Amino acid sequence: MRTDPRRTDKPRAEPSPTVRALFISCSTAGRIAPPSLATGMTAIRNSDRDDSQRHIAFDGCFNFRDLGGYEAGDGRAVMPRRLYRADGPHALTDADAVKLRGLGLVTVIDLRTAQEAQERGRYLTTLGDVVEHHLPMIDVLPDTHELPEWIDPDVVARQYRNMLEHGSTAIATALVILSDPSAYPAMFHCSAGKDRTGILAAFVLGIAGVADDVIVDDYALSATAMQQLIEHYQRSHPDAREQLARVAPAMVAAHPEAMAAFVEGIRSDYGSFDGLAAAIGAPDAPARIRAAILS
Repeated sequence: MRTDPRRTDKPRAEPSPTVRALFISCSTAGRIAPPSLATGMTAIRNSDRDDSQRHIAFDGCFNFRDLGGYEAGDGRAVMPRRLYRADGPHALTDADAVKLRGLGLVTVIDLRTAQEAQERGRYLTTLGDVVEHHLPMIDVLPDTHELPEWIDPDVVARQYRNMLEHGSTAIATALVILSDPSAYPAMFHCSAGKDRTGILAAFVLGIAGVADDVIVDDYALSATAMQQLIEHYQRSHPDAREQLARVAPAMVAAHPEAMAAFVEGIRSDYGSFDGLAAAIGAPDAPARIRAAILS
C-alpha cells in the first residue's frame, strides 16, 4: 500500500466523533426514485434520459445509484442493474437489507480506508453472501482543516488527480475485478459515494465510451444525496449543528467543473481512459469491461 505523502508525524488535535464521521463521509441532483423505477430502467438516449430513475432509495444510505442506461456509442449502452455506485452503509434498516439483497449483488468493492470500514460498518454484514474486496484508494484521511478547500473546483480536481496517482494500484485492481463477467451485478462505494467513488465511476464510464459531459452529469447527481446525508447527521447528532454547518459546504459540493477538469486532464495526459488503464497496469481491462457491461 502506498503512503500518502501528506502524512506526517506531527501531533494533531483529534476532532470530535461527529466531525470525524462527517469528514469520513466527505472524503470521498435529483429526487430519489423508488427501486421499481431503477429496476425497470432501459437503455435511453443521453439527451432524453431521466436521471432520477437511477437513484435507489434506502433509509440508511443516500447516494446509491444504478449506472445502467448511459449511452456508450456504437448503438450500445451500459446495461441496467449491472453496475452500481454508492455511499457507505450509514444506518441500514431491516427494510433496507431486504431491498439491498433484492439487487442480487455478487461483488462489492470498498474504496474506504481500513479505519472507515471499522468505524462505519460494511455492506458485507448486511449482504453476507457477496464477495467483498477492500481496496483503499488512500491510506490516511486528510486533516479536517483542509475541508474548506474542498468547495473550490480547481482544488477538488487536483485532489482527484492525487487520489488517482496514490490509489492507482487499488483502481487497477478494481478494473481487473470488473473485467470478470461473473463478478456482476457489482457495486463500488466509499463513504459519501462522491469523491473516490466518483473517480472510479468516471474511469469505468470513460472506458465504456460514455460521453465526457454525461460522466460529469453523473458526478453532479451526488449533490442532492449529500444534502440528504447532512440531514441524516442533523437528526442523529442534534448537538453538533455548529460543526455540521462548518463541514456542510464541502460535503455538498459536487461541482461539475471539478469532474470536467479531472476528465480533461486524463485525456490530455493519457489520450483516453484506455491509455490510463494501460499506464496503471490494467491494459486488458477496458475491452473486457466493455464486454461485461455494454449491450
